[in-house]
Amino acid sequence: MFREPKRKNRTLPEEHIEEILNEGLYGVLATTGVDGYPYATPLSYIYHNGKIYFHCAPSGMKMENISNCDKVSFTVVTDVETLPNQFSTKYRSVVLFGRAKVIEGSEKDAALEEIIEKYAPDFIDQGQLYIKGKKEITSIIGIEIEYQTAKGRLE
Repeated sequence: MFREPKRKNRTLPEEHIEEILNEGLYGVLATTGVDGYPYATPLSYIYHNGKIYFHCAPSGMKMENISNCDKVSFTVVTDVETLPNQFSTKYRSVVLFGRAKVIEGSEKDAALEEIIEKYAPDFIDQGQLYIKGKKEITSIIGIEIEYQTAKGRLE
């Protein structure tokens, strides 16, 4: 069902996947709209317990698209450096496919905590207060990963 990367010489070993997902600061989520058009949006995320999590408003295009079709793709790119003299770029990336759904309960709480730890590690106490005030108007989406691959140019 899922295609292998075309450029086998750019395929990275499996252990790079977790590193890239943990180190990345943002990813690009691709969904399918009710009109059949793809919709790709950059967003902050966490990788926790083998899933991708991100927060968003309870309504909007992302939520409509996920309600319409839960199949999504997510891409993260790290370690980018242009190599002008080689007309190329160094990078590491992950492309993954999975199913997205709204997360509730203790899993939502854990994801919110992880988001604060990743993006505001020096403000944990303030972040917890922020979560309390915004939790009811914040949705957490989790992506259950079905397939993932890493590619890159390391030299």
